[in-house]
Amino acid sequence: MVSVRIREAKEGDCGNILRLIRVKSEDGKTRVPAWELAEYEKLSDQVKISEEALRADGFGENPFYHCLVAEILPVPGEPEEPCVVGYGLYYFIYSTWKGRNIYLEDIYVKPKYRGQGIGSKIIKKVAEVAVDKGCSQFRLAVLDWNKRAMNLYKALGAQDLTEAEGWHSFRFEGEAMRKLAGK
Repeated sequence: MVSVRIREAKEGDCGNILRLIRVKSEDGKTRVPAWELAEYEKLSDQVKISEEALRADGFGENPFYHCLVAEILPVPGEPEEPCVVGYGLYYFIYSTWKGRNIYLEDIYVKPKYRGQGIGSKIIKKVAEVAVDKGCSQFRLAVLDWNKRAMNLYKALGAQDLTEAEGWHSFRFEGEAMRKLAGK
Protein backbone atom coordinates (compact mmCIF):
# COMPACT_ATOMS: atom_id res chain seq x y z
CA MET A 1 0.00 0.00 0.00
CA VAL A 2 1.22 3.50 -0.84
CA SER A 3 1.96 6.13 1.77
CA VAL A 4 -0.55 8.99 1.54
CA ARG A 5 -0.64 12.43 3.13
CA ILE A 6 -3.77 14.60 3.22
CA ARG A 7 -2.86 18.26 3.65
CA GLU A 8 -4.24 21.71 3.04
CA ALA A 9 -3.61 22.87 -0.49
CA LYS A 10 -1.10 25.64 -1.09
CA GLU A 11 -1.28 28.23 -3.83
CA GLY A 12 1.36 26.26 -5.75
CA ASP A 13 -1.00 23.26 -5.90
CA CYS A 14 -3.52 25.03 -8.17
CA GLY A 15 -1.94 23.62 -11.33
CA ASN A 16 -2.23 20.07 -10.01
CA ILE A 17 -5.80 20.65 -8.85
CA LEU A 18 -6.76 22.03 -12.27
CA ARG A 19 -5.14 19.01 -13.96
CA LEU A 20 -7.34 16.76 -11.82
CA ILE A 21 -10.36 18.71 -13.04
CA ARG A 22 -9.23 18.92 -16.67
CA VAL A 23 -6.01 18.67 -18.67
CA LYS A 24 -4.73 21.12 -21.27
CA SER A 25 -2.80 19.78 -24.24
CA GLU A 26 0.44 21.35 -25.42
CA ASP A 27 -1.38 23.37 -28.10
CA GLY A 28 -3.49 25.04 -25.38
CA LYS A 29 -6.77 23.33 -26.29
CA THR A 30 -8.68 21.63 -23.53
CA ARG A 31 -8.29 17.88 -23.55
CA VAL A 32 -10.23 15.88 -21.00
CA PRO A 33 -9.08 12.27 -20.64
CA ALA A 34 -11.65 9.72 -19.48
CA TRP A 35 -10.09 9.59 -16.03
CA GLU A 36 -10.38 13.27 -15.06
CA LEU A 37 -13.25 14.61 -12.94
CA ALA A 38 -15.20 16.61 -15.50
CA GLU A 39 -15.27 13.78 -18.03
CA TYR A 40 -15.91 11.19 -15.32
CA GLU A 41 -19.00 13.17 -14.28
CA LYS A 42 -19.99 13.54 -17.97
CA LEU A 43 -19.88 17.34 -17.59
CA SER A 44 -16.63 18.31 -19.34
CA ASP A 45 -18.37 20.96 -21.44
CA GLN A 46 -19.17 22.90 -18.25
CA VAL A 47 -15.58 23.42 -17.04
CA LYS A 48 -14.62 27.10 -17.36
CA ILE A 49 -12.23 27.50 -14.40
CA SER A 50 -8.59 28.50 -14.84
CA GLU A 51 -5.52 28.08 -12.68
CA GLU A 52 -5.49 31.85 -12.14
CA ALA A 53 -9.10 31.80 -10.90
CA LEU A 54 -8.30 28.92 -8.52
CA ARG A 55 -5.40 30.96 -7.13
CA ALA A 56 -7.42 34.18 -6.77
CA ASP A 57 -10.50 32.52 -5.31
CA GLY A 58 -8.80 30.13 -2.91
CA PHE A 59 -5.76 32.00 -1.65
CA GLY A 60 -6.71 35.65 -1.33
CA GLU A 61 -7.63 37.61 1.78
CA ASN A 62 -11.19 36.21 1.83
CA PRO A 63 -11.07 32.80 0.10
CA PHE A 64 -14.23 31.51 -1.55
CA TYR A 65 -13.10 27.91 -1.01
CA HIS A 66 -10.64 25.71 0.86
CA CYS A 67 -8.98 22.61 -0.52
CA LEU A 68 -7.23 19.49 0.68
CA VAL A 69 -4.88 17.51 -1.51
CA ALA A 70 -3.94 13.85 -1.29
CA GLU A 71 -0.29 13.19 -2.00
CA ILE A 72 1.48 9.92 -2.60
CA LEU A 73 4.75 10.12 -0.72
CA PRO A 74 7.91 8.73 -2.31
CA VAL A 75 9.63 5.73 -0.79
CA PRO A 76 12.32 6.95 1.63
CA GLY A 77 15.61 7.37 -0.20
CA GLU A 78 13.92 7.85 -3.60
CA PRO A 79 14.59 11.17 -5.37
CA GLU A 80 10.96 11.57 -6.43
CA GLU A 81 8.71 14.38 -5.20
CA PRO A 82 5.29 13.76 -3.61
CA CYS A 83 2.60 13.33 -6.28
CA VAL A 84 -0.89 14.87 -5.95
CA VAL A 85 -3.46 12.17 -6.80
CA GLY A 86 -6.66 13.60 -5.36
CA TYR A 87 -8.35 16.58 -3.80
CA GLY A 88 -11.35 17.71 -1.79
CA LEU A 89 -12.62 21.25 -2.37
CA TYR A 90 -14.96 22.63 0.31
CA TYR A 91 -16.45 25.83 1.67
CA PHE A 92 -18.67 26.97 4.49
CA ILE A 93 -22.41 27.58 4.17
CA TYR A 94 -25.11 28.47 6.67
CA SER A 95 -28.38 26.75 7.52
CA THR A 96 -31.19 28.82 9.00
CA TRP A 97 -32.23 25.69 10.89
CA LYS A 98 -28.86 24.25 11.95
CA GLY A 99 -26.30 27.07 11.73
CA ARG A 100 -22.78 26.46 10.45
CA ASN A 101 -22.33 23.84 7.72
CA ILE A 102 -19.48 22.69 5.53
CA TYR A 103 -20.08 21.76 1.88
CA LEU A 104 -17.77 19.41 -0.01
CA GLU A 105 -18.06 20.63 -3.61
CA ASP A 106 -15.66 18.13 -5.14
CA ILE A 107 -13.87 15.01 -4.07
CA TYR A 108 -11.74 13.27 -6.64
CA VAL A 109 -9.09 10.56 -6.60
CA LYS A 110 -7.35 9.34 -9.76
CA PRO A 111 -8.68 5.91 -10.72
CA LYS A 112 -5.26 4.25 -10.31
CA TYR A 113 -5.37 5.15 -6.60
CA ARG A 114 -9.02 4.36 -5.83
CA GLY A 115 -9.90 1.57 -3.45
CA GLN A 116 -6.98 2.41 -1.16
CA GLY A 117 -8.93 4.58 1.29
CA ILE A 118 -7.72 7.92 -0.06
CA GLY A 119 -11.23 9.27 -0.67
CA SER A 120 -12.27 8.22 2.83
CA LYS A 121 -9.23 9.99 4.27
CA ILE A 122 -10.16 13.21 2.45
CA ILE A 123 -13.76 12.97 3.68
CA LYS A 124 -12.62 12.30 7.26
CA LYS A 125 -10.30 15.32 7.12
CA VAL A 126 -13.18 17.55 5.92
CA ALA A 127 -15.28 16.18 8.80
CA GLU A 128 -12.45 17.08 11.19
CA VAL A 129 -12.41 20.65 9.83
CA ALA A 130 -16.21 20.81 10.23
CA VAL A 131 -16.08 19.70 13.85
CA ASP A 132 -13.18 22.06 14.64
CA LYS A 133 -15.13 25.00 13.11
CA GLY A 134 -18.32 24.18 15.02
CA CYS A 135 -20.34 23.02 12.02
CA SER A 136 -23.52 21.06 12.66
CA GLN A 137 -23.66 19.44 9.22
CA PHE A 138 -21.33 18.22 6.47
CA ARG A 139 -23.08 18.34 3.10
CA LEU A 140 -22.21 17.07 -0.36
CA ALA A 141 -23.97 16.08 -3.56
CA VAL A 142 -23.43 13.13 -5.88
CA LEU A 143 -24.72 12.38 -9.36
CA ASP A 144 -27.51 9.80 -9.38
CA TRP A 145 -25.55 7.28 -11.45
CA ASN A 146 -22.46 7.29 -9.18
CA LYS A 147 -23.51 4.33 -7.02
CA ARG A 148 -19.96 3.63 -5.85
CA ALA A 149 -19.70 7.09 -4.29
CA MET A 150 -23.21 6.87 -2.81
CA ASN A 151 -22.35 3.55 -1.20
CA LEU A 152 -19.16 5.01 0.27
CA TYR A 153 -20.95 8.05 1.72
CA LYS A 154 -23.65 5.86 3.24
CA ALA A 155 -21.03 3.47 4.66
CA LEU A 156 -19.35 6.46 6.30
CA GLY A 157 -22.68 7.48 7.88
CA ALA A 158 -24.13 10.04 5.45
CA GLN A 159 -27.88 10.28 4.97
CA ASP A 160 -29.29 10.44 1.41
CA LEU A 161 -31.55 13.52 1.57
CA THR A 162 -33.25 12.69 -1.73
CA GLU A 163 -34.43 9.38 -0.27
CA ALA A 164 -35.08 10.68 3.26
CA GLU A 165 -36.56 14.14 2.66
CA GLY A 166 -37.16 14.48 -1.10
CA TRP A 167 -34.85 17.46 -1.65
CA HIS A 168 -34.04 18.54 -5.21
CA SER A 169 -31.10 20.78 -6.05
CA PHE A 170 -31.51 23.84 -8.31
CA ARG A 171 -29.19 26.53 -9.65
CA PHE A 172 -29.34 29.81 -11.52
CA GLU A 173 -26.44 30.58 -13.84
CA GLY A 174 -25.41 32.73 -16.76
CA GLU A 175 -28.21 34.59 -18.50
CA ALA A 176 -30.90 33.29 -16.12
CA MET A 177 -28.92 34.66 -13.15
CA ARG A 178 -28.28 38.02 -14.84
CA LYS A 179 -31.96 38.31 -15.80
CA LEU A 180 -33.00 37.51 -12.26
CA ALA A 181 -30.60 40.20 -10.98
CA GLY A 182 -31.96 42.70 -13.49
CA LYS A 183 -28.56 43.08 -15.23
